[in-house]
Amino acid sequence: MNDDRSHSSLLVPPSTQDWIQGVLSAKVVLVMYGDYQDPKSADVYKLIKAIKQELSASFGEDYLCFIFRCFPQAQVHLQAQRAAQAAQAAAAQEQFWLMNDTLFAHQQKLENGYLVEYANDLGLDIPQFLRDLHKQVHIDRINEDIEGGIQSGVTTAPALFINNIRYTGRWKMTELMTAIVAASH
Repeated sequence: MNDDRSHSSLLVPPSTQDWIQGVLSAKVVLVMYGDYQDPKSADVYKLIKAIKQELSASFGEDYLCFIFRCFPQAQVHLQAQRAAQAAQAAAAQEQFWLMNDTLFAHQQKLENGYLVEYANDLGLDIPQFLRDLHKQVHIDRINEDIEGGIQSGVTTAPALFINNIRYTGRWKMTELMTAIVAASH
């Protein structure tokens, strides 16, 4: 159960500026604020991937649009901010979702050396990736995600919004899928 309920609606609407799987015109738009070093964020991300696969098979690819926004909790997770920067640096090379998957799959190994290894495994331009990290090129983008989350009442990750309404149910497959399907009607 998530007790973070000071706001119930998403104040920064989904847009083409977001990292999107699906289409913004989908019946259901699911926005997740997540922290790459947070185990619960990883669990919820895996849950969403499974739900998205199941709903796409049942209702078609355009049924659910999934958006991920970075919400590193740097005061709790020391490598979350750097991991978010790595995801954005990968995004600059068209590999956001693959890096996203990699970071959540290896959240115990988010030190710089591992981030470079992941970038290399994804075939990224390593000198460019390192420049982006070193110069913190994408920090403003991450801060925009954080600020948008805070405006919408997010204080901790993970946080989900289904069609712009805060999801406050349990982080379980059946409950979340029921909420998503209910939002489409």
